[in-house]
Amino acid sequence: MTTAIAPRSRKVRVLATLGPASNSPEMIATLFQAGADAFRVNMSHGDQQSKVAVIEAIRALEKEFGRPTTILADLQGPKLRVGKFDGGRTVLEHNNTFVLDRDPTPGDATRVELPHKEIFEAIEPGARLLLDDGKLVLRVTDHDSDRITTVVEVGGPLSNNKGLNVPDVVLPMAALTEKDRSDLAFAVDQGVDWIALSFVQRPEDLWEARKLIGGKAALLAKIEKPQAIDRLEEIVEACDGVMVARGDLGVELPPQSVPPLQKRIVETARRLGRPVVVATQMLESMIQSPSPTRAEVSDVATAIYDGADAIMLSAESAAGQWPVESVAMMNSIGVSVESDPMHGDRVHFTVMRPDPTTADALAEAAKQIAKTVSATAIICFTTSGSTARRIARERPSVPLLVLTPNRDTARRLGLLWGTHAVHTRDVESFEDMVGKAKRMALRTGIAHAGDRVIVMAGVPFRTPGSTNVLHVVHITGDELRDYA
Repeated sequence: MTTAIAPRSRKVRVLATLGPASNSPEMIATLFQAGADAFRVNMSHGDQQSKVAVIEAIRALEKEFGRPTTILADLQGPKLRVGKFDGGRTVLEHNNTFVLDRDPTPGDATRVELPHKEIFEAIEPGARLLLDDGKLVLRVTDHDSDRITTVVEVGGPLSNNKGLNVPDVVLPMAALTEKDRSDLAFAVDQGVDWIALSFVQRPEDLWEARKLIGGKAALLAKIEKPQAIDRLEEIVEACDGVMVARGDLGVELPPQSVPPLQKRIVETARRLGRPVVVATQMLESMIQSPSPTRAEVSDVATAIYDGADAIMLSAESAAGQWPVESVAMMNSIGVSVESDPMHGDRVHFTVMRPDPTTADALAEAAKQIAKTVSATAIICFTTSGSTARRIARERPSVPLLVLTPNRDTARRLGLLWGTHAVHTRDVESFEDMVGKAKRMALRTGIAHAGDRVIVMAGVPFRTPGSTNVLHVVHITGDELRDYA
């Protein structure tokens, strides 16, 4: 039996990462009821077969709750690591010389293998090498095709296969590894809705993934490399959505530079009409604690005030002790912030200038008309989802009910601000459009008798990108005869 779930009372979406603490069908359903709008499947952990049951459990929610579900598969991307040490570890001393080379012999306090030839090709004197999530810092003094000589600026213990970050140069590496290509093919075959691509440095990094996806999923670029900031607008234009991956940004950049970059990325994505997710360490303390710190709550609230489409939980929901409480907290913060009378003014601090198209003009007008006539909701008919994205870009003060005959479109809209998507049959005429808008508004509870709603669509119907109709509809008591 289907138990229809009402539209969320908040507009910001909650993206929850699944993992050992939350992979069971029962827990996934509980997280959905607690407020998760979309689920992230991290391809870095576990094998592909273990993901099949998780994806099936997420899809089962559609039948149970009568609402499309959204799945994001996050590819691991290249992982740069040093080699092994004699005895498994060493200690690098401040101001000492340390060499990274191509020799697989176990290292010591003076050298270690670096099994990534691309770094030898791209590195330059003066560049930094960050080890173990930035805990150790090396400065390059000299290099050739087989040897990089550095001076230790920040020393400390270093063990086998620790991660390496190269923040100061663009590395000639593809964003997709062989593992990523295999995981991408698996994810597309499983019908996921979004593919997240790691290690994006330039727009060209997105091309191979886009080709391999073949239009079967939307592509999300993770902004986690400083080099991506240099070509941010091009990258955002080349993808379907972006993620502010603050963990790696915070390793490769000074921590104090991340907040203004977060705002810049969010603003750019909003201006270009792409959904934007703010991620990493949002409620980090809730991995072990049933309640967050005040600073974490403030961090989440800031992302919501900036107008982010979605806020993401990582280890909090994947491996923490309080996954349900973490999702519920995200939900509560969203509801609280959006209840602030100043929320609307802050969200619109970023000025959206519509493109000179009929669809953009109508989307901007819908926001203003909804406010002027005190409409309860905006309802749009769309096949591709482009009309919904244009309306959401304006951040209207009322919810957006999206009616689409395309199930894939309905699922992908789970990361879009303020959107409640319904997979339903297409309409045949203007009268059919108006009648269906009224019935679905009542059925979802997004409007009631006596309310006004704004309806947007494209005529002729079933023509993607043809949005050219805006209609104000008054819902009377008569429609209740058709609602059962």
